[in-house]
Amino acid sequence: MRAKKERPLRESRSLEFKERVTSTFLKTVSAFANYGTGEVLFGVDDSGKTVGIQDVQEACLSIENKINDSLSPVPDYSLAVNRRTNVITLTVREGLHKPYLYRARAYRRNDTATVEVDQLELRRLILEGQNLTFDAASSKAHELTFSRLESWMRDVLGVGGLTDDMLRTLELKDRSGAYTVAGELLADANSFPGVDMARFGDSISIFLDRETHDHCSVLEQYDAALALYRKYYQYDKVEGATRKTYELVPEDAFREALANAIVHALSAYADNRCYWKSQVMRSRRAGPQAAGLFHARRLRIT
Repeated sequence: MRAKKERPLRESRSLEFKERVTSTFLKTVSAFANYGTGEVLFGVDDSGKTVGIQDVQEACLSIENKINDSLSPVPDYSLAVNRRTNVITLTVREGLHKPYLYRARAYRRNDTATVEVDQLELRRLILEGQNLTFDAASSKAHELTFSRLESWMRDVLGVGGLTDDMLRTLELKDRSGAYTVAGELLADANSFPGVDMARFGDSISIFLDRETHDHCSVLEQYDAALALYRKYYQYDKVEGATRKTYELVPEDAFREALANAIVHALSAYADNRCYWKSQVMRSRRAGPQAAGLFHARRLRIT
């Protein structure tokens, strides 16, 4: 029987090839340690062809020295050698003590490329390394009210007023008694941008209706967006002795889109790209089509 010819590997988000040992792989070590375990194969060219490393022992020592001398902190890694092909596999594991810096910079994988993270993402990595999330970080606000949250908890959960202990339990205050970002987001007034909602006519230059809700509770933003949706994309129809409610756009899909939009708008590290849900948000029956456009600051209902 003929031996099957091995298909060449391809680089990916978690796999990189290096024909020889140079310092360029250290950026990828930073990326894997910051964002997810990955491997670097030394002795494989860019096309995935195995070329091998001439002096494997010396190359392994060089890889170790470069990582130990250049990465701060030093991530968890291991080396394995294929004696048949002379290919060295460097496995870098995602670490807990982020950010892992190479020459005072943090990196991430962008498909098969390794790129430097921006300042917002670097702040997020620092918080993650401190076992903090954006919503758990301390807020600069000192006096906050929660009337809308209290109303929601009373109507939905049957709970009365919010006590200081309850605020701590819900992590709206930290152990020191200071408000968290989560607390500020749910407060009646805050410093964060909100949502800008518009219903367009035949083109985006024609505004049929528009509402903006800034610096207010995310609960208020959510309720206001749902009210606008129900105003234009739900209608009642009497059929016989009953009245039925019809949706031009499924409300469940709109709720999901709206929640995503608010999260993107309020995350300090939200990127500046648009996220479309046209497949979910569009309805053949709708006159002016409905679609969710998620930007770092805006939600538009068109």
